[in-house]
Amino acid sequence: MAEASQQHLSLPSGLVELCALLGAPRDSLRSLEQFSQKRGVRSLSSLDPEVLSVFVPPFISKEDSQWASGNYATLGKGRRRSFRKKREKPKTEPWKGPPVDSKRHDSEDISIPGGVDLLALPQLCFPGGMHVASEPKEDHVHFLVLTDVCGNRTYGVVAQYYRPLHDDCCFYNGTAHWEPSWPSIVGVAGCFVPFAVCVISRFPYYNSLKDCLSCLLTHLKLCKDFEVDNHIKDFAARLSLIPSPPPGPLHLMFNMKPLHVVFPSRADPESPVIDLDLHLPLLCFQPEKVLQILSCLLTEQRIVFFSSDWALLTLIAECFMVYLHPLQWQHTFVPILSALLAGGNWRLTVVCLCIYFPVTNDVEHLFMCLLATLREADGLILIDIDHGSITCSKYSDNDMNIPDIPLLVAQMFIQRVQSLQLYSELNLAHLISSTDLNEGRARQRAWQQTLNSRIQHITLQLLVGIFREVKNHLNYEHRVFNSEEFLKTRATGEQQFYKQVLDTYMFHSFLKARLSRRMDAYAQMDLDTQSEEDRITGMLISPRRPTVEKMASRKSSPLHTTHRRMVVSMPSLQDIALPELPPRNASLRIMDTTASRNSSPVLNMAPKSTYTFKIPEIHFPLVSQCIQAYHANFITLLSKAMSLLGPDNSLLLARYFYLRGLVHLMQGQLLSALSDFQNLYKTDIQIFPADLVKGTVESMSAPERTQAERTPELRRLITEVLDKSGEATKADDAVKHFELPKKHMQLEDFVKRIQESGIVKDTNIIHRLFDALTVGQQKLIDPETFRDFYNCWKETEAEAQEVSLPSLVMEHLDKNECVYKLSSSVKTNRGVGKIAMTQKRLFLLTEGRPGYVEISTFRNIEEVRSTTVAFLLLRIPTLKIKMASKKEVFEANLKSECDLWHLMVKEMWAGKKLADDHKDPQYVHQALTNVLLMDAVVGTLQSPGAIYAASKLSYFDKMKNEMPMAVPKTTSETLKHKINPSAGETGPQAIDVLLYTPGHLDPAEKVEDAHPKLWCALSEGRMIVFDASSWTIHQHCFKVGTSKVNCMVMAEQSQVWVGSDDSVIYIINVHSMSCNKQLTDHRTAVTGLIVQDGKKPSEVYSCSLDGTVLAWNVSTLRVTCHFQLPCCGLTSISLHSNSLWCCTGGSIVVVTTHGLLCQELRIDEDLREAKTSFLGLQLLPEQGQVWTACAGRGEVYIWSLQDLAQAPQRIHLQDCSEVSCMIRVKRQVWVGGRGLSQGRPKGKIYVIDVERKTVEKELVAHADTVRTLCSAEDRYVLSGSGREEGKIAIWKVE
Repeated sequence: MAEASQQHLSLPSGLVELCALLGAPRDSLRSLEQFSQKRGVRSLSSLDPEVLSVFVPPFISKEDSQWASGNYATLGKGRRRSFRKKREKPKTEPWKGPPVDSKRHDSEDISIPGGVDLLALPQLCFPGGMHVASEPKEDHVHFLVLTDVCGNRTYGVVAQYYRPLHDDCCFYNGTAHWEPSWPSIVGVAGCFVPFAVCVISRFPYYNSLKDCLSCLLTHLKLCKDFEVDNHIKDFAARLSLIPSPPPGPLHLMFNMKPLHVVFPSRADPESPVIDLDLHLPLLCFQPEKVLQILSCLLTEQRIVFFSSDWALLTLIAECFMVYLHPLQWQHTFVPILSALLAGGNWRLTVVCLCIYFPVTNDVEHLFMCLLATLREADGLILIDIDHGSITCSKYSDNDMNIPDIPLLVAQMFIQRVQSLQLYSELNLAHLISSTDLNEGRARQRAWQQTLNSRIQHITLQLLVGIFREVKNHLNYEHRVFNSEEFLKTRATGEQQFYKQVLDTYMFHSFLKARLSRRMDAYAQMDLDTQSEEDRITGMLISPRRPTVEKMASRKSSPLHTTHRRMVVSMPSLQDIALPELPPRNASLRIMDTTASRNSSPVLNMAPKSTYTFKIPEIHFPLVSQCIQAYHANFITLLSKAMSLLGPDNSLLLARYFYLRGLVHLMQGQLLSALSDFQNLYKTDIQIFPADLVKGTVESMSAPERTQAERTPELRRLITEVLDKSGEATKADDAVKHFELPKKHMQLEDFVKRIQESGIVKDTNIIHRLFDALTVGQQKLIDPETFRDFYNCWKETEAEAQEVSLPSLVMEHLDKNECVYKLSSSVKTNRGVGKIAMTQKRLFLLTEGRPGYVEISTFRNIEEVRSTTVAFLLLRIPTLKIKMASKKEVFEANLKSECDLWHLMVKEMWAGKKLADDHKDPQYVHQALTNVLLMDAVVGTLQSPGAIYAASKLSYFDKMKNEMPMAVPKTTSETLKHKINPSAGETGPQAIDVLLYTPGHLDPAEKVEDAHPKLWCALSEGRMIVFDASSWTIHQHCFKVGTSKVNCMVMAEQSQVWVGSDDSVIYIINVHSMSCNKQLTDHRTAVTGLIVQDGKKPSEVYSCSLDGTVLAWNVSTLRVTCHFQLPCCGLTSISLHSNSLWCCTGGSIVVVTTHGLLCQELRIDEDLREAKTSFLGLQLLPEQGQVWTACAGRGEVYIWSLQDLAQAPQRIHLQDCSEVSCMIRVKRQVWVGGRGLSQGRPKGKIYVIDVERKTVEKELVAHADTVRTLCSAEDRYVLSGSGREEGKIAIWKVE
């Protein structure tokens, strides 16, 4: 039995929450029968429907489930009893015992799922009223969405059917009578009464539940009245036993006889279930109208859909909700409302209503009805589904205009929609007719799935196009959005749309997700469609300016020209006709995507593969023994399917584990369920049901808990879920809008404000800016100074965006060059014009006939001087620039601008020299930032001391003059390039681990995915991936846990394993860049990972700080060997000749791959007295040597493999204070550490020749300790430094 402290576990519900039968009350039918006999059916009035029966799972009582385990009662929900309307003679049911006393039946406590109002349900199930028919009518279906007070939604499917009213058909009396066939009834009575069956589910399975109800109606039409409830209860019980499929590619199929019904899964945990035809709105509305409706939803207008077709109301509204994903409508949403219910007292703010009205009502009458009942609801957007039209309320006090979606994005959407193939007949015409009903349905389902994927893709691209530039105005550190600056970047014709969108709750939630860096469908699409220019720009720390390539594209784009012409006054989208756009394809058969491909980056998206698992049949769902057999059969089929899967198909295997865990829970087998859920760590942790596992653990009895904790995996699982629940402090996810300060600011507040403004993030640069703005005064920034500086910066930024260079000039510039500064028109010794500065050069933009005159590249400058020249009685300030390759000196009479340009050119010159010396382009971009800040400071202060204040930002020029330290020749020749993973952050971060992975030509990969990659682990589990062919960012920051990363290895071509301080091994898929697998068998920090030699390693060895060593099968992710070393402090392992060399601090232990001790190398006595320990080792089997380094020592120790007892050879590393890492490359050993260079502590690398055992090179290129080294195919070595610098250097191997 469960303990007293044992908590109740609520199992995930099946596909049905409630099933109800609705119809006319008994008294009404009795009087109806008498009335029809006297006057006929045509004179009958409508009936008032009511709920006749309600069926709520579970359907098996506690007494009937005593076959289950002792605590099974704690696993299910509290027993809910079926409710039935009172009958004259209740029939005894064998599974319910004696009949319930009719006097007590009305007061029976019925547990109804939240959000279901039984009083309102009849009108929702009969939105057109309940009318008796004189002849049989066709069955029909419609759909509901029910929302409770907390905003939780449940979904309903309602099937209406007709039954004949006749004396020989006994309604509500519970006794069996002969019931004649329908044809004979029609002739006698001619009276048919409507009934409705409503299924309520937590999941929007519209098509699937429609299929299920269709199968049910075939039985209800043939059964007698007293059997109807039994059939419906049996039907509801079957659905309640079917679990909802987990997110991913696995759909569930169930045989409802005669149809095979498929219940699709959601694509991922964040996506909605798609079980409807997403092209329905495209059949009802033109693409321009679809855009208008999406605009109304994005701006949260008060919207009313109306139609004479009940079914279309919910389906169309739900399609539009899917179009918005991952944005979510967060207001009142009523997808079906009878015109009769519209007469209630509704007070609407923001609402989406779907109203059914009879065919006889005209639109004008509906308007009058709405305005009479919704007096305060003026300004409604009225969407007529039947006619595909959109209008605004004519009776509104103010005319309402629907804001237009940005033109360029809208046109791309229209082109893509026009390229869709919306008619399945064209796709299936070449196929032979299917003689199998379910085969034909499968064909249609596959076609619909493909079409749905394409529509989702198009609508997601629309959202990305609308909001792509939002990220440029976000500050992630302080969660700030600069809405004013974002609006300034929008064209005039787009202002109304964006102003309304930015004020919505929907957009606010969107901002929260972006600031939390959530990798949802929007973020993934934004990344996939990002241009190469944007990828490169993401690595820059200098402010963004339009490149020459972008200027050229603006000039050549006819669509952009049209956009510029139309933004001043843009008409409604439906009236726009652009002759420059390609005409719509005249054929519906061939999809023409040429226009889309030529206009913007469009992914060639193929729908993901899906799989179907057939659920076993449920023969008697109301008999406990049959349910038990169903569960056992379910588990058997799942286990069989799992055994047939290949080890590489972990995605599908995870879904089987999830389903089997759910079925084990339904059986009450908690330990088996937890074991299956624990396997999700190794297959796909993304679908791990944390809340369900936590509830399972808390509901376990003491003996079960004890038994579970005897298993190491389950003990770890229990600890994790309980610990995480204890840390459930929700982080502050509020979004702030940028505001100018209103109080004086000290340094700390000033840093925060500047970062929030988006001007610059680097804390050190902001400190220098603070000094510049407070020269000669108290160290406080007043609000007025900040405002002037901010406005000056933004004005300069806006002017730069409007720079347009003549084509003749652009031919002389590189495509990625940007114009950062233009002087006023000045006289020079090479003509009159404006001096332009890019990140690479200075040139003169001549006036009159625009032309290009090269002044100099920054690399070619030899001297920069500010002087004066005499002109009449005046001395005119002049800038003189001497070039190394030319004798002629460039002179420009810059007058009042001379001092500023002198500072700027010198700073850029110094930055370029440092960039060349250190092979680090980031110096140029930082110099650009300094230059632009100087310009803004001078524009802000406008005082005689402004130039002196700006000189505080001349950082690199001062560095060149005050510390003229030349890069050593050996370093300069060996160093090839440097990159900065912390670019765009508030400061540098330490690089913990580096890993290079070679490129592979895999047909399944995108071209850029086949490139070699550099994996960089930063602090707190942050990972950045670089494309090693261009050293540009391939994947922006994602996280593997929140702890320090200690080691990384490529286990196979598609997997990178990451060992963390939190004792977890994270497995990253190199194709998707996702981390959905974790190995949790270690108990302390994972410190080492090593793979077997060979192209396809079958095993990976991992070690942890407590001395545990595990061997893993890469394919199955199972532990094949486990052993414990006698000593702790295990920091690394190496593999050689089936022996593992384990570095354990005080000694190096050599063991077999099964843990048998072979030999041990202990640290020398003199080193032991110095209280040092082994830091790492490198095996050189060809030389018969093992090289070691010790903590805090500037030496390398070489031991003989033949006799470890011999004293080691020592190689002294000159000026080295400590060694931190060591790798072998070809016939060299590279040692990274810290030491003195030119009297200053620097990060140093020593290259040691293996044979001569001498230091060949001493490389100095890092300002902080070299923390990690890795080899790139023995051609390059990559080094990463500590947090003082936080950069990666690429070295050439000779």
